[in-house]
Amino acid sequence: MVLATEQAQTSRDPQWLPAVRRPAIEFPLTPLTVTAGAIPENLQGTLYRNGPGRMVRSGQPTGHWFDGDGAVLAVHFGRSPDQPQGPPQAQATYRMVQTAAYEQEEAADRWLFANYGQLAPKPWWQRVGRDLKNAANTSVLPWGDRLLALWEGGWPHALDLDNLTTIGPDSLGGVLKPGQAFSAHPKVDPATGEIYNFGALPGPRPKLNLLRFDRAGRLLAQRQLPLPSLSLIHDCVLAGPYLVFCIPPLSLELLPALLNFKCFSDAMKWQGDRPTQVWFVDRETLTLTATIEAEPWFQWHFGNGWQNPDRSVSLTMARYPDFATNQHLKEVASGKITTLATSQYVELRFDLQRRQLLDQRILFDRHSDFPTVAPSEVGSPNRYSYFSTHRPDLDRPAAFKQEQFGAIARHDAQTDRITYANLEPGCYPSEPLFVADPAGDGRSGWILSVVYDGNRDCSDLQIWQSDRLDDAPIARLAFPHPINLGFHGVWHPKSTS
Repeated sequence: MVLATEQAQTSRDPQWLPAVRRPAIEFPLTPLTVTAGAIPENLQGTLYRNGPGRMVRSGQPTGHWFDGDGAVLAVHFGRSPDQPQGPPQAQATYRMVQTAAYEQEEAADRWLFANYGQLAPKPWWQRVGRDLKNAANTSVLPWGDRLLALWEGGWPHALDLDNLTTIGPDSLGGVLKPGQAFSAHPKVDPATGEIYNFGALPGPRPKLNLLRFDRAGRLLAQRQLPLPSLSLIHDCVLAGPYLVFCIPPLSLELLPALLNFKCFSDAMKWQGDRPTQVWFVDRETLTLTATIEAEPWFQWHFGNGWQNPDRSVSLTMARYPDFATNQHLKEVASGKITTLATSQYVELRFDLQRRQLLDQRILFDRHSDFPTVAPSEVGSPNRYSYFSTHRPDLDRPAAFKQEQFGAIARHDAQTDRITYANLEPGCYPSEPLFVADPAGDGRSGWILSVVYDGNRDCSDLQIWQSDRLDDAPIARLAFPHPINLGFHGVWHPKSTS
C-alpha cells in the first residue's frame, strides 16, 4: 500500500519508483507459495539480501539512493521437520535494520542525521563534528552465529541469522576500533574460507585499513596503507595471490566535508586529468607489491580476478568513464533522472614486472553492473560472468536514464556469447546470485534474483538453471509484499530454519 503522505504517484512516474520510495513493508517468517515450477531438490540454505528500505520521511526524500535505511530479506530453503521426505519448502522474512539512528528518526518521523548524500537538517554550526548515520543498507555477510548487515563507512550491524532481529553494532570481537569501517564488499577465498576486507580511514593522512580473517572470523593479519587522497573505494577483488584495489581519480574536499558544509557525495570531485591507480597487495602479508597507473575510470564493482600462466594479472569489472554514475544514482532517490551514466563490462590485463596495463578487452558493450561469478571460481579464471543489465530491446541510450536494470545476462568467456534471461517489460531483477548445486562441480547450479513487477506491484523470487538462463525460470516464489529494490546479497549454504 502506498501512503499518500509519502509519495504522490503519477502516470509519468517510472514503474520501478514504488519499489524505491515506498517504505519497506516488513513481514515475519512466512511460508512462500510456489507459483510456477518447483524448488530444486538440492537447494538447501538461505538467500540474504540488503538494500534501502526507507527513503522518505514526512514527504522529504533522502539526498541519495545510498542514504536509505537498510532492510534485509532472508529466504530459507529446506524441508519441513514434519515431512523430511517431502518436497523442498521456502519461508521468508523482511526486516528493517534497527540502528540507533533509524529508531530515533522513526520516533521523530523526520530526518535527523547526515548521510552520504545529505546533510543533517540543522544550522551549519550544529552540524560540525556530527557523525554520519550508519544506514546498514549495502550488503550482508554470515559471520559465525550471526548475520552482518554491512555499510561502507562504519561497523557492521549484527542480526539474528533466522528471524533478522537486530542485535546491534559489531566490532568483530574488538578488531574494529571506534571510527573504523568494514566495507560492504568482503571477499571469501573458496579454497581456504579466509575472509578479506578493508575500510577507508579519513583524515589529513588517509589510509586504507586491510583485514584478513580465517573462516571462523579470527584475525590473521591487519595493515594500514597510506592513500594518496581520500577517494571512494567501494570494492576490491581477489586475483590469485593478490588483493587488488583500483583507486579512481576522485578527491574529497576534506574541509567542507568535515565541517558539514557539503555531504560526502557532493564533496567528491572527479579529476579526469589524473590516472587511476591499481594496487596489487600480497594477500598473505597485506603488503603493497606493485602500483600501476592507467587511464582514468571509475568502477563500483568487479567481476573477478586471476593470475595468468605468464604471471600477468587479469581483472573484470563494470567500468565507467567518469563519476557521472554517482549523480545518476543520486537522482534515483527522486525518480527524476536526467544524468546518463553507462558502463562497459571489460577485462584488463596487467604486467606487474613492467608496471603497465598490457591490454584491455570489452566483453559487453551495454550498460551493466553487479557482476558475479560462481563462488568456487573467485580469484581464478572463470568461464561465466552474470550481471544486471537493460533489456536487449532497450537500445536507446536516452531510455537508460529513466529505466532501472530490466534483465540479467551471462557472458561466456570461451565463446563471447551473451545469454539473456527473459523478463517482461516493467520487471526489475536484483543482482543475480549464483548458487552452486552441491551435487555438482561448483560450476553448475542456479541463478537467484528477487524481481519487482511494476505492472502488478508485487515481487517474487525467480530461479533459473545457470546453464539455461534463456529458458523460463524453473521456479517462482511469491512474496507476501513487494520487496524494495536493493543492492547486494549472499547465499548461505547451511539452512537456519
